[in-house]
Amino acid sequence: MRTVAVMNYKGGVGKTTLTANLGAIAARRGMRVLLIDLDPQTNLTFSFFSIDEWQDAIKDSCTIKQWYEGDMPGRDISLSDLTLTPERVNRALRGTGRLDVISSHLGLIDIDLQLAALLGGNTTLGGAQRKFLDLHGCLRRALEDDHFDQYDLVLIDCAPNFGLVTKTAIVASQHILVPAKADYLSTLGLDYLVGNCAMLVDQFNEFVNHRGLDAHRPIDPAILGVVFTMVQIYSQQVIGAQQTYVEEVEVNSQVSVLKSKIRNSPRHFSGAGESGIPAMLGARDEDDVVKEFAALADEVFGALALSPAGES
Repeated sequence: MRTVAVMNYKGGVGKTTLTANLGAIAARRGMRVLLIDLDPQTNLTFSFFSIDEWQDAIKDSCTIKQWYEGDMPGRDISLSDLTLTPERVNRALRGTGRLDVISSHLGLIDIDLQLAALLGGNTTLGGAQRKFLDLHGCLRRALEDDHFDQYDLVLIDCAPNFGLVTKTAIVASQHILVPAKADYLSTLGLDYLVGNCAMLVDQFNEFVNHRGLDAHRPIDPAILGVVFTMVQIYSQQVIGAQQTYVEEVEVNSQVSVLKSKIRNSPRHFSGAGESGIPAMLGARDEDDVVKEFAALADEVFGALALSPAGES
């Protein structure tokens, strides 16, 4: 199983669209895919379930918010019990792979404060380090349950911040994928994001090595790279103003840039989520955006050495 956190400090960069469609493409290629929605906006969840479905059957007892609540995440409810199989998208897959979802909740925005209070509840150095490891490693431990062995790929849609919930996703992941628009604000914080991830890794591993706690192992999530989304294409090329930002990141950033780029296409994505089926499952194979997503999937899945049905 490969676990990938999809994140950027900047919102509105196509993060959720990327996660939903990459997951759908993986499932169409025969993989068993789990999508975890850690963004309080809940847009990934609403890409597969209607708001009425969420209100009636999910929000009160079957979201990741309930899992993070309590004295310690996962103590009162198992993560596996939150796994949902959305019918519409899985019918569209026609029996190839499978796509499951763990839903977010609008109230997840308050969970970071609750988790921070848990971190501050121990005054001894050793106890504080143990609590740090237990809390930051909670999602990682949960995904190591035998239930999740069935999945080839887990994609975690992170909130556009570096709060404690996002940090649990980083600790749980072997890889980090960074969607970005080719503009000033979307690329401004890329090195800062990478630096903060590195500091989290260093701190987590320092505590593991210092305490020698058997319940925790060092982490080393690799940055897959930046994928530029919502680009403007003219004569089969990214327009000059955006290409300047792409080249700036390629030359001066610590993080690599993936070759694949996804164009801005309101025709495909403006109504995303209404049908419960990601756009790339319904568009024609010869469509330019479908080709771009297919190329991105090849690049990402190749970097992950990922193939269906446990063959990786």
